[in-house]
Amino acid sequence: MAGVAFLFAGQGSQKPGMGKALFDSSEAAKKVFDGVDAVRPGTASQCFEGTKEELGQTINTQPCVFATDLAAAAALEDLGVHPKMVAGHSLGEVAALTFAGAFSLEEGTRLIEVRAQAMADCTAKHPGAMRAVLKFDAAKVEELAHEAGEAWPVNYNSPQQTVVAGSAEACEKLDGLVKAAGGRSMKVAVSGAFHSPYMAEATEALAAYLETNPVHAPKLPVYANRTGETYPEDVAEIAALLSEQVSNPVKWTAELHAMQDAGIDTFIEVGPGHTLTGLVKRTLEGVDAVCVETPEAAEEARALVAGKGLI
Repeated sequence: MAGVAFLFAGQGSQKPGMGKALFDSSEAAKKVFDGVDAVRPGTASQCFEGTKEELGQTINTQPCVFATDLAAAAALEDLGVHPKMVAGHSLGEVAALTFAGAFSLEEGTRLIEVRAQAMADCTAKHPGAMRAVLKFDAAKVEELAHEAGEAWPVNYNSPQQTVVAGSAEACEKLDGLVKAAGGRSMKVAVSGAFHSPYMAEATEALAAYLETNPVHAPKLPVYANRTGETYPEDVAEIAALLSEQVSNPVKWTAELHAMQDAGIDTFIEVGPGHTLTGLVKRTLEGVDAVCVETPEAAEEARALVAGKGLI
């Protein structure tokens, strides 16, 4: 049985001006930005007018991408496009959980502020870097990362792309090892070694925060980066998995395969950029994948879904 899934964009997808066209054209999207601004004043203007450098700072990236993700999803829902399930890459998972009702918009915004601050603090304490390694399967990247030293595979993005995080020195050594082996290594536009052991204190900070700011049971299935499977219904388990996510690998390919196995044949990336759309196309066969970050793209996605009889 066919179905639609929303994929919420993560860190690295940020860009100046993101979300402005949606804000201007969709009352539902505007409501999201206004809601985030009520908790974190200036988020919308930062999305629309912030520089690349400003948006590249973790403390700004996360709430801005979070807002843009949810604004795009709201605009789509307003057009009658409703997903059967959702997933998000890294920070996008907080947006996915918020969309699914695990947090209200206010609660999700406060959580993303705590998450961004905790990860920024870890980055300051444990400086690091990230590399996207292309042309090799995960096993080969694991081998090269181990050889590089203090480096760990942290994002299993597609069969031929695995992201590694670690010390700057280890990542530079990895560049040479990858090149020598015939692969390609690219710097990732983030400011720290996310989803690695360098983020252990961020996991502790999130766990402590969620103890006093409880999670609600999601209203539709949400896939977890930590496991590659749906989040459980138990809210304590949800809090634990979400806290652990920041210092453990993102099992993205496993999530995509699991969603396809559950009947999803249309993946709609919501938020800035088209990174996740590309990963779907490089991972799965027999599915459609589109990205929505503008009103025009939202209309095209609606037409695609309507053409399949899914509205």
